[in-house]
Amino acid sequence: MTCWYEGPLAAFDTETTGVDVENDRIVSAALVVQDAPGTRPRTTRWLVNPGVPVPAEATAVHGLTQDHLERNGRWPAPVMYEIGRTLGEQAAAGRPLVVMNAPFDLTLLDRELRRHRASSLDRWFRSAPLRVIDPRVLDKHFDRYRKGRRTLADLAQFYGVELAEAHDAGADALAALEVTRAVGRRFASRLERLSPAELHTLQQTWHAAQAKGLEAWFARSGTPETVDRSWPLRPGLTAAA
Repeated sequence: MTCWYEGPLAAFDTETTGVDVENDRIVSAALVVQDAPGTRPRTTRWLVNPGVPVPAEATAVHGLTQDHLERNGRWPAPVMYEIGRTLGEQAAAGRPLVVMNAPFDLTLLDRELRRHRASSLDRWFRSAPLRVIDPRVLDKHFDRYRKGRRTLADLAQFYGVELAEAHDAGADALAALEVTRAVGRRFASRLERLSPAELHTLQQTWHAAQAKGLEAWFARSGTPETVDRSWPLRPGLTAAA
């Protein structure tokens, strides 16, 4: 029987106006689907006119300017609906969804759905549950004592995965997918017997432990900070900003 990391996977990524999941907006997103290792991936892309200013700092990261998005981007409401529906279709097809640092992208998408559709991300997974695989959580759990950062670029370099255009949503999603397969192979003895459903549940525990450890590190450094322990989605607020 094919283990999950050698089977069909989908991967999702966003580019945004900033790093605040409650207030920042999605400016581009991509979903990459690959049926098996080595097969040609299928990529769906969305470009969004967020309706708010795009800071120069964000443009410096992903290259998407205010003018470009106003000229070529679509309004958020239909895009967020399409994204939610498409992710729900992946769940219905039984494909695990790879999301690097899932609480960021999925929470921001949830807030966009609340903001523009008076909805939520959860509604798209009522008939088929969301099964997320987060390569950042896996790598930190199975190789916890390795020093250095754990950004997508760092993981891609460590696992020998090409990342041709960092901070392009499609390129980032594909790299996260390939990193996930590489993590699975590297730690096959501990991962090959786990189903995506079991792994999803385990990652909730692993992420919470990692957040607790990061809080302790901040405290020892003299800069106490609370780290959200929710995964893969932070709880919804009464009203999104």
